[in-house]
Formats: sequence, C-alpha cells, structure tokens
Amino acid sequence: MRGLREQVALLRGGEVSSEELVGEALRRIEEGRELGAFRVVREGALGEARLADKRLREGERLPLLGVPVAIKDDTDLAGETTPFAVGGRHPVAVKDAEVVRKLRAAGAVVVGKTTTCEIGLWPFSESSTGCARNPWDVRYSPGGSSGGSAAAVAAGMVAGAVGSDGAGSIRIPAAWTGLVGIKPQRGRVSGYPHTDPFYGLTVWGPLARSVGDAALLLDVLSGSHPEDVYRLDAPVSSFEEAARVEPRRLRVAVSFKMAFGSGARLDPQIRAAVERVARRLTALGHKVFPADPDYGFVGLGLVPRGTAGVADWVDGMVEGVFEPRTLVEARIGRVLGRRLLPLAKRLEPGLQRRVGRIFRYADVVLTPTTARLPFEVGAFDGAGWRKTQSASAAACPYAWPWNVLGWPGVNVPAGLSEEGLPIGAQLLGHDSDEATLISLAAQLEAVEKWTERRPG
Repeated sequence: MRGLREQVALLRGGEVSSEELVGEALRRIEEGRELGAFRVVREGALGEARLADKRLREGERLPLLGVPVAIKDDTDLAGETTPFAVGGRHPVAVKDAEVVRKLRAAGAVVVGKTTTCEIGLWPFSESSTGCARNPWDVRYSPGGSSGGSAAAVAAGMVAGAVGSDGAGSIRIPAAWTGLVGIKPQRGRVSGYPHTDPFYGLTVWGPLARSVGDAALLLDVLSGSHPEDVYRLDAPVSSFEEAARVEPRRLRVAVSFKMAFGSGARLDPQIRAAVERVARRLTALGHKVFPADPDYGFVGLGLVPRGTAGVADWVDGMVEGVFEPRTLVEARIGRVLGRRLLPLAKRLEPGLQRRVGRIFRYADVVLTPTTARLPFEVGAFDGAGWRKTQSASAAACPYAWPWNVLGWPGVNVPAGLSEEGLPIGAQLLGHDSDEATLISLAAQLEAVEKWTERRPG
C-alpha cells in the first residue's frame, strides 16, 4: 500500500482511481482476515470511491479526496454501531463523530472500523467483538487500545488510520508495529460528541508508516468543536509543512525514569534501542543529555479520570455485556474516581509546572514508548482486573503521564528486537509543540529509513 501523500498525488494526476485504491484496500483486508484488524468493513466504500473519482474528474481538489482510511471502533460512524469492543446490543449512530466529519470533508473514504479492547482499557486489542494480531508475528498483539488501526496500517491495508490515546493507546501500538503514532495536544482534535473524553485524558490522532503521512492526517483531523471542554482556538499551521522543515539544533533530554508506582522493569533490548536513537540524534547535531522529568504524584491525575471515564461508558451502555475486569474498573470509577475528579483537576496546573521544569533546559524528552515487547495474543484471556491491570501498568509506564499533562507525544520506530518485533521510542514535547516533535521525527526518519522496514 502506497503512502497517503503518494496516493493523493497519483489520484490528482489521474494515474490511479479511488475505486482502484479502495478496492485494493478491501482486498488486502479480506486477504488479511487472520489479523483481525477490522470489526466492520464497509463494502459501501466502493460507491463512495466512485463518487470521489467523479469529483476528481471535475477538478475538485481536497487533502485526501479518494484516499481510503480507517477509524477506530470507539468513533461514531453514521449507520454503524459504536460498541467500543463491548458485547451486547448497541444503537446505530445517526451522525458521524467530528473526526469522521473532518475525514469526509477532506474527501477520505472510510473503509471500516478497527478492532480495540473493551472501552480502551488495555495495551492489547482483544475482546468478545474481535482479536487483532500483529502483522510482524501473528502470535503477538499489535498493542492497544488502537491495535486494529495499527495492524491495518502495518499490514498495508490502509496507509493511514485514526486511533485514540488515553494512556498511550496510539503510541503503544505504533511502537509494537513499527509505525509513527502521534498523540496531539489536548484540544487539538475534537472528540465530539464526547465533549470531555475521559475528563481530558483521551485525544484522537493518526497512525501511519511515515511522519509526513501522519502529519497530513493530523492536519485533516485538527480543529475544535464549539462544545468541546478543551479548545485550541489559535490557527493551526501545517504539520505536514513541519515534516518538511529541518529542525533547529535541539536540546534533547534522554530519560528512562518511570512515574511513581509503575513497578516496571525496562527490557534491556528497549533500553539499547533508545540509547541508539539518542546517539543518532547526537550525530544529527542535537545536544543530547540524560535528564529526568520530575513526575511527582502525576498518577493522581490519571486514576480518577480513567476510572470515572470507564464508569461513564459502562453506565451509558444499557444493553452492554461486559468483561468482569471492566466492571471492576467501572466500580472503582463510581466509588472513587468520580469523587476524586475535582482533586485531579485542581492538581493539574501544579503537575504541569513541576514536570514542565525540564523544558527550561530541554526542548524534547526522549524515552522508551513501552517497557517491554508485545504481549502474546491470549495472554490475558479470562484474567481478572488485578492481573491485567498490574501487567499492563508494568508493560507501559512511559506514555500515560503525558495524557495527564495534555501535552503532545510522538512514537517513532527504534529498530527490531532479537525476535524481530518492533521497538518504539517516544519524543515528548511541551504544551502545543507538535511541530517540533514532527520536524525532529522526520529528520530521524530520513536517516533511519524505517519506512523501508515491513513485516515479513
């Protein structure tokens, strides 16, 4: 599957039709059914592709006109249900979510909704509604909770997909499938009809093979809805343009520190991969040095928001059939999370000041994206809340603090393990500084050439 920008150029030049590209995507999805990347595949996408071809012939030009893309199954698509991996009966959405509206306004053709885990809770994408597998080795998970979106892009079913990230759910699967995944600044991309998704933790963003493609998709998705709790009202400059601009000499702090209470152990292969990326950045002329953010009690900003958000989803699904571990998380949210939400919000400015001190002497923070390599598929079948929660926290302690802070982060591929599984490194930025991260990631891509690495 050719990249988003290449597809746009070919469509505009008349060298390929949208019907051909969408048909190819649908064939690849069918041929790769064992990956379980999609819960819903839209055969009606072919009709939309024919309409896109007509618009192209008439001279219309839009950022993604005629290009096939995928969305995560936590996102409303008119005419489809939004079970968010929960079993049972669910109403059909009557309106597109704002993310889908923006994709359609840019001319994209949504070919389907991708597999996730129940209410996005875990770093795998398995539930009663489907099981996503890693294209690099089907015995392993592509991660979660945007694992289906990551699997679809890594396998070449689509060149770009949308995920959501409440505690690393874009960056973790990007790390485990060798992709670029961008968690934007809170408020950059609207989650409407969810006006305050997971109370400020969750944002929607792109997964793609290249930085430029991810940046193009982020340009399309960016923008607030009037009812959003968090809005970025300033005009957004082009992130795709940022991917073409050489970054200035940056100060990069390399950190392996984990936020309080994670109980994790970093895999030596991941440490070595991140250290290699640090050396590459030094060779590119950046000032790279060890330094740790002062996380303080950042976990107090995560637990109330996350558990209360799960409780909201569970309480809103009248006919949902839930896993026992999800019900435990929802019970914690009702009993504890909702009561502590005011405290979590009051703590946020102080946490931002405390962690933000590192940006007095650094422009970017480089960390591992995860502490371990992907889980095997089925590793948590039938597991209770305590086992799943503790293992998930130990595997993925590096991503979630930036959700609490609301700041942007980008996963970049950092190489392969001895087992041939992808490893990710994380570029973390200060408030609203996606452009710096994207520019630096694109510079890395030019020398790392990760777009040439594909699943065997």
